[in-house]
Formats: sequence, C-alpha cells, structure tokens
Amino acid sequence: MTTTTVPTDERRAGSVRALYAGNVRAVVERALSATKASNWTVVVSGFFEPVFYLLAMGWGLGSFIGDVTLGTGEQVPYAAYIAPALLAVSAMNGAIYDSTWNVFFKMHFGKLYDAMLATSIGPLDVALGEIVYALLRGGVYAVGFMTVMQVLGLNLSWTAVLAIPAVLLIAFGFASLGMAVTSYMKTFQQMDWINFVMLPMFLFSATFYPLSVYAEPIQWLIKALPLWHAVELVRGLTTGALHVGMLVHVGYFAAMIAVGVAFTTSRLRALFLS
Repeated sequence: MTTTTVPTDERRAGSVRALYAGNVRAVVERALSATKASNWTVVVSGFFEPVFYLLAMGWGLGSFIGDVTLGTGEQVPYAAYIAPALLAVSAMNGAIYDSTWNVFFKMHFGKLYDAMLATSIGPLDVALGEIVYALLRGGVYAVGFMTVMQVLGLNLSWTAVLAIPAVLLIAFGFASLGMAVTSYMKTFQQMDWINFVMLPMFLFSATFYPLSVYAEPIQWLIKALPLWHAVELVRGLTTGALHVGMLVHVGYFAAMIAVGVAFTTSRLRALFLS
C-alpha cells in the first residue's frame, strides 16, 4: 500500500479531494491487521454473549412462557421471538464497540488519525474505513448467530435469509452514528455515557417482551430508539410477519447512515485538518 503526502493548503481546501481520496481500503486493511495481531479474542468473545442469552432465556425461561403473539396476530415460540432481537443486538454491539471505543483510542491515544490524514487519506476515507470495518464485524456476528438460529429451528420463514442484509444495514447505521458521537468525546468518563444509553435500549426495545406491555407514551418513546427499529425489522424477516411498515425501519437506518457519515467526516476534518 502506497500513500503520498498532500500539501497542507490543499487538504484544508473545500475540494472533494480534501475529503475523499479513494483510500478506504487502506483504513480497513490496517484495522483488520490490528485485529489479527491482538484483538481477535475480543471479537470472538462478542459472538457468544447473545448465544448465551438465547439459550438461557429462549429455552430456559421460554419453557415457562410458551408462545408469544406478534403484532400481526401470529403466535411464535418464545425462543423464536427473542432470537431475531438478539441478532439485532449482536450487530449493534459489534458495530458500536468498534466505532466508539476503538475509534476513541485511535483518536486520542494512538494518534493514528493524525498520521493517516497527513497522507493521501482524507477524512471521508477514515470515516468510511472505520465504519466498514465495524460493519464487517457486525456481519460476522450476524452470520454466526443466524447459523445458530437455523440449527435450532428458529428461522420460521424463507425470508430469514434477508435478515443478513438487514443486519448489515443496522450495523452500518449504528457504526456511523457511533463514530460521529465518539468524535465529540474527550474523556473515558464521557465514553461511559455510551453504555448508559445502550443498556436501556437493550432491555426495553421489545427485545424480550412485546411493546404492548407499556403505557402508550412510553411506547412512543421506545419507538424513537434505533434498536426498536432494528428488532422489528429483523423479527419480521425471520418470522415471516412482513408488512409495509418495515420500509419505515429501513428508512430510519438509511437516515442514520447519512447523518452519521456526514457528521463524522465534518468532525475529523475540523479536528485534524483545520
């Protein structure tokens, strides 16, 4: 991989080249090399958490709960109800981890972005490269968990195969927004707010029980959360409970991606090229 230094005044200009130089692949390759060298155990361990939840709650608690009624009126086993939600959570966790904590370290301690942006790599290259790497991790989790679901007979419809591209879209949305938020963080204490937000989303986004158990005002609040849209999209695909409202979920994540990439690119340029 060869990179060339671009004059500082040109990098600070408003040209397209100042933002994007077509070197996304270099950023992704660097991240993959770092994972192979030191972080592969963290990546592998992230796959097992949703599997343990599925076995403990889907099969253990599910034996007491029985079937759950979907919004379409169809009844499905409890394990088949929470499995797609855990698939969405798995994609979120993988994408968020790489686009927040890893990016935070590279930005403030490793000083990697300073070095990258001194070459032909632009801020949009860095943003897309880090997001694509987080997307790859989310995709690996998704394929692995989908395989577990298939073995356990929890994919109830042929449309479950569409859950893979859906999960990639979800991971892309969380990764782009996560990196945008991280670009504003300056201390570890501030980074703790990410976990503070993710935990309630995990517990209350219709992950383990239907949204109908809440009062209507709380339902509307939960419907504004990205994980709820992710859970509903994946659950509809794996159970075959398709409806036109699923396009709203797709649009939600398309908007997340657009906003996240735009903010991340703008922030990286302001932080390192101003």
